[in-house]
Amino acid sequence: MKTIFITGTNSGIGKALTETYLKNRNKVYGIGKKEKPTIEDENFHYISLDLQATESIFLKLSNFLKNVNSIDIAILNAGILGEIKEMQKTSLYEIETVMQINVWANKVILDTFIDLQIPVKQIIGISSGAAVNASKGWGSYSLSKSALNMLLKLYSREMEKTHITALAPGVIETPMVKHIIEDIDPVRYPSVQRLKNGTIMQPDEAAKQLIKAFEKVKKYESGSFLDIRTME
Repeated sequence: MKTIFITGTNSGIGKALTETYLKNRNKVYGIGKKEKPTIEDENFHYISLDLQATESIFLKLSNFLKNVNSIDIAILNAGILGEIKEMQKTSLYEIETVMQINVWANKVILDTFIDLQIPVKQIIGISSGAAVNASKGWGSYSLSKSALNMLLKLYSREMEKTHITALAPGVIETPMVKHIIEDIDPVRYPSVQRLKNGTIMQPDEAAKQLIKAFEKVKKYESGSFLDIRTME
């Protein structure tokens, strides 16, 4: 039985990964914003945590993980999109809100692992092609995922016994993707049309592919940014 740590377990890929790991008889420690979990299983341990409130993460996470001796893989999945709009119309406050969850919360989580001296064999940060594709309208999200990639690369230099990867998972049918496809103007933002025309995976199938990819990434240098769609 492996011990898995996942953020954002109430929906989308986080929920699908959690369910897949539990089906394979692993123990999962999950974080979500909802007060109650959307998954019930004797091997699922859950804490409600607002990742935007970064000042409260360390204490709550420390209590949550107090009986955990080691973690086989930590998946930093939770994230928000922010509003799709031009950079000039995006305030610093809006960017910082996205950065708070997509980047700084993950820093606190990594620091907590280190401070608690919990050995973590592998860390996967769920990144995005948006980290390198400067698509119109995706400013806050692109900035945050680019920063996440560098954050993980920096920690890979310090957590030398942990293999760390920033991984773009491809396009998956999540509430975020549904919002983009259904609510955002594809004429004003051409990347939306490309998203519609491309392959969109179901979360359960994506979870299976990602778990296989988590093993494959170990052959790459720790700290790498990889895209599941272009990996060998």
